[in-house]
Amino acid sequence: MSQERRAPAGTSHAAEAGRARYGERGFTLLELLVVLAILGMLAAIVAPRVLGYLGSARSDSAKIQMKNIATALDLYRLEVGRYPSQSDGLKALVENTTGNAAWNGPYLKRKGAVIDPWGRPYQYRIPGEHGEYDLYSLGADGSPGGEGEDRDVTNW
Repeated sequence: MSQERRAPAGTSHAAEAGRARYGERGFTLLELLVVLAILGMLAAIVAPRVLGYLGSARSDSAKIQMKNIATALDLYRLEVGRYPSQSDGLKALVENTTGNAAWNGPYLKRKGAVIDPWGRPYQYRIPGEHGEYDLYSLGADGSPGGEGEDRDVTNW
């Protein structure tokens, strides 16, 4: 027995085929607008949180990088007998700027290791106001102080 579908009386096969296509044509404009509105609302809610995590991730990254730089400074001091001078700066950790025979570096693998997550060099001050040396980043705004992502990241 054939499972053939028959058109109701008084209709042609072409009319039924048109109705079948009509039912399968896809989403209406209204349905698409509703979906886009929902996606827009979700993006408005989620985006600030994601940006907040990105800001704190950079600050956390700066803290970790500063610990690595502090370790390299301590190793430099053990081998050379002193911390790099203010004029040598952190550059002394990646290249022998003074021609010192006791220098056994580089103490940091990359020259970029002395650049903070915002693209500026870490600040180094010797003698320090908070310890033997001060190591800090001025945050996203590049100026002292601030809150949130703009706050300074320090080793003290």
